[in-house]
Amino acid sequence: MSNDNPYSESLFRTVKYRPDYPRRPFQSVEEACAWVAGFVGWYNDRHRHSGIRFVTPSQRHSGEAVAISRHRAGVYEQARQRHPRRWSRSTRCWNQPEVVWINPPPPENGVTAATLLMAA
Repeated sequence: MSNDNPYSESLFRTVKYRPDYPRRPFQSVEEACAWVAGFVGWYNDRHRHSGIRFVTPSQRHSGEAVAISRHRAGVYEQARQRHPRRWSRSTRCWNQPEVVWINPPPPENGVTAATLLMAA
């Protein structure tokens, strides 16, 4: 559908393609809740998300993501210096995005990263 939420769709795909996703229906609500709780822990604490430069949401929220990204940028630059023929351009940009939206507000609302920072 044209109005589907792509982030929800992406999450559902991630759920379905987990190696431990059950091949049979859950036997109880408790079993389903236990599986989902384990999935949420993995998704937030171990799964690296491409939209936030391959760090986990927990690393992003704790502030660790900036240091991780800086370290990765250094590692990539060192590799590029050691083996320049392997690189046709500069290395990947590892800077963390300033703001990450699930559903950005419409421009007419006037919400920007600056207004959010001032509100915090």
